Order: sequence, then structure tokens, then C-alpha cells
Amino acid sequence: MFMLYCNNDCKFEMMRALLYRFQGGIKKDMSVQVEKLEHNMAKLTIEVSAADFDKAIQKVYEKQKSKISIPGFRKGKTPRAVIEKMYGTGIFYEDAANDTIQQNYPAAVSESELSIVSQPDIQVVQIEKGKPFIFTAEVAVKPEVTLGEYKGLEVSKSDLTVTDEDVDEEIKKEQDKNARTITIEDRSSQEGDTVTIDFDGSIDGVAFDGGSAKDYPLTLGAHQFIPGFEEQLVGRNPEETVDVHVTFPEDYQAEELRGKEAVFQCVIHKIEAKELPELDDEFAQDVSEFDTMEEYKADIRKNLESKKEEEAKRAKEDAAVDKAIENATMDIPDAMVDTQVNQMVDDFAKRIQSQGLTMEQYMQFTGSTMDSVREQMKPQALKSIQSRLVLEKIAEAEKIEIGDDRLDEEIKNMAEMYKMEPDKFKDLIGDYEKEQMKQDLSVQEAITFLADSAVEK
Repeated sequence: MFMLYCNNDCKFEMMRALLYRFQGGIKKDMSVQVEKLEHNMAKLTIEVSAADFDKAIQKVYEKQKSKISIPGFRKGKTPRAVIEKMYGTGIFYEDAANDTIQQNYPAAVSESELSIVSQPDIQVVQIEKGKPFIFTAEVAVKPEVTLGEYKGLEVSKSDLTVTDEDVDEEIKKEQDKNARTITIEDRSSQEGDTVTIDFDGSIDGVAFDGGSAKDYPLTLGAHQFIPGFEEQLVGRNPEETVDVHVTFPEDYQAEELRGKEAVFQCVIHKIEAKELPELDDEFAQDVSEFDTMEEYKADIRKNLESKKEEEAKRAKEDAAVDKAIENATMDIPDAMVDTQVNQMVDDFAKRIQSQGLTMEQYMQFTGSTMDSVREQMKPQALKSIQSRLVLEKIAEAEKIEIGDDRLDEEIKNMAEMYKMEPDKFKDLIGDYEKEQMKQDLSVQEAITFLADSAVEK
């Protein structure tokens, strides 16, 4: 059983970059046969000469011989033939196979002239001393797209109206942000207050895990706890002790608590409330650059109108792309979707890691598995692939090309984002990356073309 080269670093984008820069062409003593399969899949059969594979074995032997100790020989000095006789001729095969695949697969794909859009499924066919090393790589090939109608598509018209209620809602958000918290001593608790409590939960007089806490801040009416809990803390006073009776929902995350009746002994230590500022000219001066509420409201309305226009623009683009996809024909191989899902999972893991959470913790907290996470991402992955393929085909059909001036403009924007000089940033970018940037820009232009030609109804 071999642990063969096909890890996460073998993303098809990276592989395409490698192939693009590959200088040597087809490697000597290697042959490639291409077999087209159904659903835009292909199988490459790659044969490496026995001499080249023996060199790979020798390379592994040189690297590992210092770790092998055999009686009668100094450590690191045991001849390869002796090691192979004692442990079997296949002792170095696994590492030699991995090395041979890594060395030859990129050249084989370059020779095949296929547009690979998935990680390869590698299988060893022949691995035997004195014989050629043969392996296969099953891959997804970029599907052909047949465009349907994509010009003048009918899309729904967005409502751009900004109402007085919309303006008032924005002002209310700003009012809440500028509220100050005060401690309540002259009244009982009410909905919207934050109470600081100790609580100890029990079922039939027996405490259960996770059922107690000290100095816990709970906003009444925020529905943080199970139904019925917060309501029983309304109308209470500081330092009052309350027995809260609740029943855990049948679908509660902790299976052992589902449907159980529980009692939480709560002690209310503190009641706090928000004190909202008056909505007057002074408020407008505090939160904005304007002197009056009327001026402040007018600016909010203007910003909301701009926001709605931008949202309408995106909605029109999305609707036009969706219609173009619906009218197009393409056969997306599962391996291509799986590769896209892998990339999305990696990106998601990095995002939650930046928040101090691992994938294992995320799955534990959400009750999900890696399989369920991947399954949830599949529709989005498929949509992303379909969008890209259709937009690339439209860019090709409409002869949308990105010139060097437009590329330089994009490089300048990226340089500013990374706080670098444009010329220095440009020097760091290779020809492959520039071509990728041009492709991305042409896709954006295709989106604009679709939206501009769409008819709103």
C-alpha cells in the first residue's frame, strides 16, 4: 500500500501555474497515453523508464541509509543490495514512487495539452524492479460550454425607494450605539434590561453539566436562553432569588436534556438599562458633521439611496448571470466540484482560525461533520464553477480582451492595497499571474456586459 503523491498542495490552480512555467517539456524516458472518459474526465497513463525509476530508488536509499543499522556494517554504510535483501526489494518503493510521480506528472500533463481542473486520482499500475514504473492519473478536464441566450435577458427591477421608516431605522441604530448604560435601583427589571445573575440548574434535584454560572449578563428579551427562562426574570429586584422553571425543547442540542423539566435557582445581582440620547440637533452634532437633525437625516437618505443603487446593481448582475447559466449547457465533472469544495473548506478553515477557532471545534459546536460541511458547500461550489465557465465563454464570444493599460491599473490598485510601490509589486508578479489577472478582469467585464444588456421588468 503506497501513500502516493496527491495531497492538498496539488490544487489544480497551482498545478496549472506549474505547467505554465514548465521549461523542460516532456521528460526523457517517459511516455504518456491519454484516454478520454465520460463526463469530461480523462485518464493519463504515464510510463517512466526502469532506469529513471531506479535512480529514484537510489536517491531514496542515499537519503535513508544513515537511519538503517544492520549488524556487520557501520551505520550509514550498508550497501543498498544488502538492505533490499534483508527487508525486501520494495523497501524504498513508496518514497521512490512519490518522488517519481511528483517529477513526472506535471510534464505528462503538459504533454497531454489537457486543461486540468481537478486534483489527480493517482493509481500505481506497475512497480517492479527492472521494469518501467507505470501509474495512471484520472483527472477532470475543463468542460466545453454551449451558450444559450445571454443578451437582453429579462430580470426583475429592484425597488430603489428609501422610505422615512428606513431613515428612522438608521437613526435608531446610531442612537443605540450612543446609548449609555445605567444601573437601575428604583424599579424592577423589565424587557430590554440586562441582568447580572448567578444560576444553578437541576433536574429532580440533581445538578447537570453546563447548568450553572456566576455573574452572567443576560439581556431580557434577547432569547439567549431556552423559552420561558428570561420571561420569569422580568419584574424582579436586585438581590432577589428566583426559581425559574423550564422544560428543555425536544430538539435541544444536549440529547440527555431533551424534554426534561429543570429548575434554575437564580440570584439577580444587578439590573442595567440603556439610556438613549435625545434625537435633537445636539445628537446630530455629536454623531455627524452636520449641525441639525434635518441635515443629518438628508445625508442618511442620500447614503441609503446610494446603497440601494449598489445593491440593485449587484442584484441585476446576479440575476443576469443566473439566467445565462440557466440557458447554457455544460457537463460539470464531480471531481471538478470536489476540488472547488476542497478550496472552499480550506478558505473557511483559515477564516475561522483567524477568529481563534479550529475546524474540529467548529464541528463540535455546530454538531456537524466534515462530510456535512462539504455537502453544504457543494451547491455553492457548483454555482461558482458554472458562473466562471459561462462568463469566460461570453468574454470569448464577445471578444472581450484586457489590454496592458487596464492590467497596469489593476496592478496599481493591488499595490495600494498591499502598501507597495506599483513598479515593485509588478516585478513580483510572473507572466502566469498576469494572465490570470487578465482572465479575472475579462470575467468582470462579461458580468458588466450581461447586466448592461439585460432588460428590467
